[in-house]
Amino acid sequence: MSDSRPPRERDPEDVRGREGQRPEARAPGVSRRSFLTAMGLGATAAAIPSDGLLAETPAPIRTGEEIDGPDAVPVTLHVNGSTLRMRLEPRVTLLDALRDHIRIDTQECADVTGPKRVCDRGTCGACTVLLDGKLVYACSVLAIEVGESHITTVEGVGTPETRLHPLQEEVVRADGSQCGFCTPGFVMAGFALLRDNPNPSRDEIRKALDGNICRCGTQPRFLEAVEKAAARLREGRD
Repeated sequence: MSDSRPPRERDPEDVRGREGQRPEARAPGVSRRSFLTAMGLGATAAAIPSDGLLAETPAPIRTGEEIDGPDAVPVTLHVNGSTLRMRLEPRVTLLDALRDHIRIDTQECADVTGPKRVCDRGTCGACTVLLDGKLVYACSVLAIEVGESHITTVEGVGTPETRLHPLQEEVVRADGSQCGFCTPGFVMAGFALLRDNPNPSRDEIRKALDGNICRCGTQPRFLEAVEKAAARLREGRD
């Protein structure tokens, strides 16, 4: 079938891609290509400072507020009723400060190793602690941000050297600990639940422990331990 559309009129200035056209045939004046090139070069030149790209960057203007870092600064942590004084870089997390950093007064490691470093990105719950009574992931909190808040770790709930909390005893009886890395986080989550709700339902227990992961697969035993600890606390069998 023949094409009934009329032939397009040829623009005398549009000579791109035409066979037989020589460069001399282009109309005089400013082409679109040269115009855009000139505009681009002009914008680039305007953006370059007069003293060059490698000039020294001016220092930020001080507003009067204190700025900490990047060097170590004094930090005081209140942990399980004790005061820990350290010098920490602002980037140090609460988890690293508790486990690995040196106390100024004793020149010894803080050595609060109950909170475990597993995922180190706030997803597994193994580093769970209480910060002024609220559950937080210690790997996701900067130590310098804690201020005067009170920190409770699993050591503050109970230890074999002092006295175990009923929940800790029930975790042992239920054989909830396999590798043990997740156990402190589950204990802290269960402890906070029983503190606020002494008679939780199974669904409430499951929801309270939802932020913790056991890679050994013993979540059902932690649920059982919380239920039995709740019953003991209600009956006064601590």
